[in-house]
Amino acid sequence: MTTKLKLPYIKGVTFGFMTPSGAYGSKASKDSLKKLAEHTGADTVILALAALQKTAHSEHVDYTGVHMPTDEEVIEMIHLARSLGLKVILKPMVNCEDGTWRAHINFFDKEVPCEPKWPRWFESYTDFQLHYAKIAQDMKCEMLIVGCEMVQTQRKSKEWRELIKKVRQVYNGLISYNTDKYQEETVDWWDAVDVISSSGYYPIDAFDHELKRIYEVIKPYNKPFFFAEAGCMSSTGSSFVPNNWELSGTVNLEEQKAYYEEMFKCCSQYEWVRGFGIWDWSTHLYAEDMACQDDKYGIYGKPACKVVKDFYNSVKEL
Repeated sequence: MTTKLKLPYIKGVTFGFMTPSGAYGSKASKDSLKKLAEHTGADTVILALAALQKTAHSEHVDYTGVHMPTDEEVIEMIHLARSLGLKVILKPMVNCEDGTWRAHINFFDKEVPCEPKWPRWFESYTDFQLHYAKIAQDMKCEMLIVGCEMVQTQRKSKEWRELIKKVRQVYNGLISYNTDKYQEETVDWWDAVDVISSSGYYPIDAFDHELKRIYEVIKPYNKPFFFAEAGCMSSTGSSFVPNNWELSGTVNLEEQKAYYEEMFKCCSQYEWVRGFGIWDWSTHLYAEDMACQDDKYGIYGKPACKVVKDFYNSVKEL
């Protein structure tokens, strides 16, 4: 597949998800970003900023509380990333305070008195996105991802198109939307974005099948594609259900390593896959000698980290 836009290969790692106010400005956070640049071979950092709404049916998105880095901290982190030679993708996300996954944010399509409504939620969510679109514009971020895994909202095509239209009025860089795994075909407004992206948490033995399916979905849009999220926990069994962050298993660094090897092997056979946003790299890292005890997605100090670095260093632009 050839596209009108030639997207440089994204050698990305996601950084700082759910980092609260004050943490970005810490020495530990800055040291962590420096280690990301040093250890992964990445040329891009995706700054994941997690706003909150109380439940999946709340109309207000709060991006001003202590759960968020301040604007000054975000700007400072972008400056640091630039000094390290990293491109920056800004990714304003939303979580539910009660723990419900954001994919379940949903409202009645037919409005009912005294019930929460789509228009008010989209008004609040759009305000949230525009706030960071302005920062992305001022800081010349290479891309803005305007949503992540908002599965139940994706059917609201008109509203998403209007949101993206408003974002373009303040931000002139590349715009993407990150749908969830298996959901690529449920977005019928891919033509509104510049870059199609999804979360690539596919089982280790299913990548080839899923890539062929995704290709058929995105081909008519003639847009670049990358996995804005991808990864696997260093836990036994995670390579077959890499999306399950609640999986309980023994620490298994070799299984995580094998997952990355297979993912890169499969994806590198398809030139239309234009990169990754590895999930994830914490602002406050565990000690490197404690990596053998960590069963989560982090790759710092683990064999998977070398796999990522070797692969990113091997990528040559066509």
